[in-house]
Amino acid sequence: MSRSFRITGVAFAAALPLLSAPALADKIKNPTAVFSGLDKITGRIISFEAAVDETVQFGSLQLTARVCYSRPEYENPQTTSFVEVDEVGFDNSYKRLFTGWMFASSPGLNAIEHPVYDIWLSECKGGKDIIKTPPEVEDEPPPPVPSELRRNPRPAQPLPGTRPPGQGVTSAPLRLPGAPGAPPGAVLPPGNVGQPPRPAPQQRFFPTNPGLGGVRDPASQGR
Repeated sequence: MSRSFRITGVAFAAALPLLSAPALADKIKNPTAVFSGLDKITGRIISFEAAVDETVQFGSLQLTARVCYSRPEYENPQTTSFVEVDEVGFDNSYKRLFTGWMFASSPGLNAIEHPVYDIWLSECKGGKDIIKTPPEVEDEPPPPVPSELRRNPRPAQPLPGTRPPGQGVTSAPLRLPGAPGAPPGAVLPPGNVGQPPRPAPQQRFFPTNPGLGGVRDPASQGR
C-alpha cells in the first residue's frame, strides 16, 4: 500500500463524523417531508408526504419524520430530515431498522437496509421562518486565581448527629411490591408502567401486489 493511499484513507476516516449530522448553517424548519419509496419486487416507486411527527406506512415499514430542514437561498442547498423507521411483523411486533439523518442530496449515505423496500428523502416543504445559527465562539479558559486568594482545602467534617462511615450502618434488602416482606400499599415506580399502544399510521401505501406473493399489511391479518 502506497503512502499516498494511506494518507487518503486516514483523511476519509476523519471526515466520516462530519457526515453523520447536518453542518451548521441557517436553515428553514418545514412542517412536511416528502419521501420516495421503492418496491424492489415490482419496481414501483411511490412519492408520499409525511407531516412532522406523523407516522406513515409504506409496505411493512412505518416511517416517522421528527424534523425536516432545508436551506435559505443564500446558503448552500441541503435538505435533511431526522427519521425513525420500524418494520411491522405479522404478529404486530416492531423492529427498529433506522434512526438518523437522511440527506436528499445523498440518498445512499444513510440508506435503509431492507430486502423488499427502499425509502429516501426527496424534499422538505411548507416552511418559511429562517432559523439563524449563531457563529461559533471558541471557549476561553478562565483567568488564573491569584496566589494570595488560594486556600488549602479543609477536610470534610461530618454533620452533627451523623455517624462516621462504616459504624452502625445496615442496608435493608430491596423488596418489590407484592413480594414477601414488602411494605403494604407499595406500588411500582412510574418508570415501570407499561408503554401505551402505538398509534395507527395516518397513511398507508402498499405498492406490492398481494397476488404476486408480495407483502400485505400486517395489521390486516385476520380481517
